[in-house]
Amino acid sequence: MLPEGAMKKNRTRQQGVALVLVIWLAALLTVVAGNFAFSARNDSLIVYNSISIARAQAAADAGVVRAVFEVYRLDNPPDQWRRDGTAHDWSFDGIPVRIELRDESAKIDVNTASDALLRGLFVSVGLTDEEAARIVDAIADWRDVDGLKRPNGAEEADYRSAGLAYGPANAPFQAIEELQLVLGMRPDIYRRIAPMITVYSRQMGVSITTATREVLLAIPGTTPEVVDTYIAQRDAARAAGQAPPLFPAAGSFAAGPNAQVSSIRAEAKLEDGTVYVREAVALLRPSPRRPVTYLVWRSAPTTEARPVADNSQQTAAGAPQR
Repeated sequence: MLPEGAMKKNRTRQQGVALVLVIWLAALLTVVAGNFAFSARNDSLIVYNSISIARAQAAADAGVVRAVFEVYRLDNPPDQWRRDGTAHDWSFDGIPVRIELRDESAKIDVNTASDALLRGLFVSVGLTDEEAARIVDAIADWRDVDGLKRPNGAEEADYRSAGLAYGPANAPFQAIEELQLVLGMRPDIYRRIAPMITVYSRQMGVSITTATREVLLAIPGTTPEVVDTYIAQRDAARAAGQAPPLFPAAGSFAAGPNAQVSSIRAEAKLEDGTVYVREAVALLRPSPRRPVTYLVWRSAPTTEARPVADNSQQTAAGAPQR
């Protein structure tokens, strides 16, 4: 039997070990609880963000439908939306939405545009004449039906030599994104021209009365001074309720409007900063059974603020359904 002093020391030692274990256990539980709280907070944020994105997306989609409704209005009110890219502020379920509606023929059709207009497009975004000539010829070789190579173009063998597992389609472009497959088309070049091109206009030129400044600058022979003067005259005519003036500098690159195809951009922004942008290209028909077909339906990056026509008090009532 141990002496009484030794027994007291043993009990003290055991109590010390137990205290250390309790402290370690408390620390472990604190870490576990902290991790659980952090995980729960992250899950809550994910759910909240998902709900916010869904709300913003629904509002942006409603904005597209609102634009289609405006095109089909039969009463022709003074404030009817024009297909000239003017930004309109609208509200859907308390969410502000900015909507732009533009005639698709205000863009350059990469399937039907002339070589000169395409060269002007690429030169306007910073390419040299030689670089522009190479890409234009490569585009022509992509969309033509034969295997004959243009002087600066690219056919099957050139794509193989570049290490690519595909060749030119020898058919028209089905979407503007397909242009990224053309030999020599760099991502930075595509990003610069994407807002200015289409495959749905089917015209050799562009609608001058609704084209953006960037598209007008792509027209061969124009200058920033000439374009800016014309845009100022065009804006003044619209403000006065008059027809837009002619643009002689456009020459043979001018085309009439296309009443059937419109591009729509709707940007919704929530109070918490969540932003969603919907871009669509709508084919409009004079048919009550199917008045609209969406040729393009995609999300897009946000843009800077633009001049706005305030329509925030209008509602979506009467808008056609998809």
